[in-house]
Amino acid sequence: MEIVCSQSELKNNLSQVSRVVPSRPTHPILGNVLLVANQETQRISLTGFDLSLGIRTSFNAEVNLGGSITLPAKLLNDIVSRLPEGEISLICDGEEIDGEETTVSLTSASGKFQIRGMNAEEFPELPVIEDEVAFMLPVEILSEGIKGALFAASTDETKQVLTGVRLTGDRDTIEFAATDGHRLAVVQTQLENSPEEDKGGEFSVTIPAKALRELEKMLTGEEANGLIELHFDDTQVVFELSDRRLTTRKLEGIYPEYQKLIPTEFATTASVDRKRLLSGLELVAVLADEKNLVKFTIDGSQEQLFLSVKSQDIGSAKESMPAQITGEDIEVAFNVKYLMDGLKALPTTDIQMQLNARTQPVIFTPLGGVKMTYLVMPLQIRD
Repeated sequence: MEIVCSQSELKNNLSQVSRVVPSRPTHPILGNVLLVANQETQRISLTGFDLSLGIRTSFNAEVNLGGSITLPAKLLNDIVSRLPEGEISLICDGEEIDGEETTVSLTSASGKFQIRGMNAEEFPELPVIEDEVAFMLPVEILSEGIKGALFAASTDETKQVLTGVRLTGDRDTIEFAATDGHRLAVVQTQLENSPEEDKGGEFSVTIPAKALRELEKMLTGEEANGLIELHFDDTQVVFELSDRRLTTRKLEGIYPEYQKLIPTEFATTASVDRKRLLSGLELVAVLADEKNLVKFTIDGSQEQLFLSVKSQDIGSAKESMPAQITGEDIEVAFNVKYLMDGLKALPTTDIQMQLNARTQPVIFTPLGGVKMTYLVMPLQIRD
């Protein structure tokens, strides 16, 4: 194998695939990235795979002699990221001698490195979806859905199916939902601008949060009207975007019927400026205790929303802000972190808060823009 490529191209693509390479691989080959040089297409592909999540990217290069090799991901990334911009050449003979690992020579304007690699044949293949039917999802919609729901997924691995985001869709709508049992985020988006032939049929799949975080990074900088292909079968999910491919295992299990948790009638509604509420929460949270409890007092006569925290060991704090209120006055308490996570994800200037009793689910929604519902379970107020 003999190739010449741009340092910046190699660095950018290597950083993408390296993120899925495990720091403590179960097999040495999984700590490597697979590099394949294609002389016919004059392109290099890089692949990282931990047997559950995989990313493959490709880019143009001068391929004088094709071939493939796997190289230690962290070492290669450390070297390439520190090299000056310009051309880099990689040369290897592709042969193992007396069982010894192949050595690759990496040369730049500033120096030369020798890196031991491993045979590419040992690297596991990325999963392939046999069914060629693809669901075409607009980049903008996918980005909005991931941003609006992903933060609410559980981080508790024992909850399995709740550690992912549920995607459901048809020819006109895509819905994203995530819950950890204490909160629920749902984003509904319309496919109005997609040509009819680019839409798929009905689908439903639960995708691990880790995979969607990587997909979100892949979508950064892409054109909003671009399309990404979604393929899946009984066990695998594949996203394809131009010269990049992400594969992940599906999360198995029955996802909760979350729509049944969302109330449709409310005793109290309050509309408030989102940034004002968020800054108020950030301020009073400084004095919150380990329970992270913040109390909301909704006062319709004063058209005010009061935020307060009280810590026996630290002190107390109280903030107020104007709000448009209809219905009954009420006091309710929340985990301040859960509340701030949701407010940061809501995309509009003004938001609406809807609730019934102090022990029942509370709904936050944006006024305009993306159709998003953020449900939070309140905490018990000890009088």
